[in-house]
This record gives sequence, structure tokens and C-alpha cells, in this order.
Amino acid sequence: MQANSLVLGACIAEVETMRYTPAGLPALNLRLEHESVVQEAGSSRTVKVVVKAVAFGTLAERLAKQAIGSVWNFTGFLANARQGKSVVFHIQEFLQD
Repeated sequence: MQANSLVLGACIAEVETMRYTPAGLPALNLRLEHESVVQEAGSSRTVKVVVKAVAFGTLAERLAKQAIGSVWNFTGFLANARQGKSVVFHIQEFLQD
């Protein structure tokens, strides 16, 4: 089985209203934005990406208190959205950049 893990330095661009799963678990949908310069094929390339993300439980509650525009290092994994037409980053931890 292949590993599915992601570490992303990004800023919190948007936070939706806290929701709760049928089991009563807090859930928070976010939009993260990342910009950096990477080396690819021997030259520099500016990379910009917007990522849909979700956090659950006490992690969701902690994230809901963070400022829009604040920058963090997020770790987690990728999964299909419930509709299966896009990818969502499931955040498992975040630390100050």
C-alpha cells in the first residue's frame, strides 16, 4: 500500500461556519492558499495553489480560532470529496510556520 501524506505550508484564506457530523463531531471546512518558488527541470517556477481542506474534532475547534491570512504548516492526507469530483486535504495537525 502506498503512503498518503501531505505537508503544506499555507495561509488560511477562508473558513466556513463550524458544522457537526451526525455523531456530533465538530467539522470545519477551509480554503488554504500556498505560493512558493520551486526548482523544476533546471529552472525556477512560481507555484500557486488553492486547496480545499477539512478538520475534525478538537483540531477543528483550534483552527476556527486562527486568523484569516495566518500562515501554518499543515500535515494530513488527501481524499476525494463526498461528491468524488475533487480532492480534499484532511488536516491532522498544524503548527506555526
